[in-house]
Amino acid sequence: MIQRDPSTAHEQHAPITRDQVTPRTVFPDNHFSRIVDAGLLLLGRLSAWLWLGVLAVVVANVVARFFLRGGSIWLVELSWHLFGAAMLLSLSYAVVTDSHVRVDLFHERFQLKTKAAIELVGFVLLLLPALYILIAELIPYAHRSFIYNERSQAPSGLPYRWILKSLVPIAFALLALAVVSRLSKCTTTLFNIPRQLPPREPPPTP
Repeated sequence: MIQRDPSTAHEQHAPITRDQVTPRTVFPDNHFSRIVDAGLLLLGRLSAWLWLGVLAVVVANVVARFFLRGGSIWLVELSWHLFGAAMLLSLSYAVVTDSHVRVDLFHERFQLKTKAAIELVGFVLLLLPALYILIAELIPYAHRSFIYNERSQAPSGLPYRWILKSLVPIAFALLALAVVSRLSKCTTTLFNIPRQLPPREPPPTP
């Protein structure tokens, strides 16, 4: 009888981690990025609870429509309001955790400093200017909605449409903050400016 090594069997059945599928690029932290990232990570985890709200509202609307014979316009609008808020607030979280989708097939083959240089140029020349233009245009857009106390055009729809519209420039501002934090990590990687912090120790294993 052939006996298998228990450690080999464990490796065969071990779950595949996210980093094995889409490896993340981890740049060294600095004091600024560590503070900013901690706040954005907390916000991202809190906003994840909005997805439970989306699920609850959708289920409630389905029950009302098919079992109580009476769907609700405001439930439909509330579901996409919550969906939009959850999506917007997850943008900065995706940048901090480097969990957004990349289309560059060669990125993972580069050295860490090469990756930092590419991201530095992309942030400064493309992403940050685009975010500045978006935020500058979206602030008046949200302000007009607030001034006119915009609400749903449906008679039984939700009021206070300006809340969701105000969240759009706020979310892009948080995204810009996340990009600046990652930009500082790029300069830390390339020039040690700001100064690199020692890596955090992993939590002790029981």
